[in-house]
Amino acid sequence: MDLVFSEEALQYRSAGHPESPDRVKTAYSILRNKYKTLPPDQATVDDLRLVHDKNFIKRVREGNFSNPDCPKYDDLFFYATLSAGGALKAQKTGNISLMRPPGHHAGKDYLGGFCYFNNLAIAVRKSNLKTLIVDFDAHHGNGTQDIFLGDEQVVYLSLHRSPGFPGTGQKSVKNAINHPVPATIGDTKYLEILTEALDGLENKGFEQLALSAGFDGHKRDPLASVGLSTLAFEEIGKLLNNLDLPAFAVLEGGYVGKDLGKNINAFLTGFNG
Repeated sequence: MDLVFSEEALQYRSAGHPESPDRVKTAYSILRNKYKTLPPDQATVDDLRLVHDKNFIKRVREGNFSNPDCPKYDDLFFYATLSAGGALKAQKTGNISLMRPPGHHAGKDYLGGFCYFNNLAIAVRKSNLKTLIVDFDAHHGNGTQDIFLGDEQVVYLSLHRSPGFPGTGQKSVKNAINHPVPATIGDTKYLEILTEALDGLENKGFEQLALSAGFDGHKRDPLASVGLSTLAFEEIGKLLNNLDLPAFAVLEGGYVGKDLGKNINAFLTGFNG
């Protein structure tokens, strides 16, 4: 995997908000000399409508919403569709999108948790491939689960901190396989759970692997740490690469820029072999 990124993702901010351009800017400065960078394409309204309600899209475009985690930025629709386009480019090219805002808390007709549109879900639906989604962000991807629940072409697997935001994913249901884990789980037990979960999904005929790549499980992350080291993300990369599926990834959480860059590099080192 290489990178999908544009510095346009750094052009909007809200003072004091943890989902800041600084986290991605610092991470990219660590990664840019080691990996190639491709620019994202802008997602269209037709792309958004693959997973989102048309009236919801209109509300986001017009700023007709209220959520304390999701500020009404100037030119928000441009930045949100560019981030969705980053996911689409990542899917087409087999890379990781570092665009922001993230997406896995956005459902068909709601936003939340710093997310406006569900970038990864749009790319998965547009690909029309049988997909295993693995979400290793330390927050449960409630939006992704809701979008694909009952969809026979998709299996959603998540390991996430519990108790913790958004409070969903406490049990597995239909095609959503959920593993809530404590804040103190650490590398060894986390990797054991992930290994067992992936082993249970072998030989299911998946055509691609889609990764909600969140790095907020790192031991120094202020929002959702589950005690993971940087080395754990390298091991996560190795485990996922062992599935031997065409893959792409979309950045979700990870809120300390220096650690985020190191953790993404570790993941890519493991995944790229």
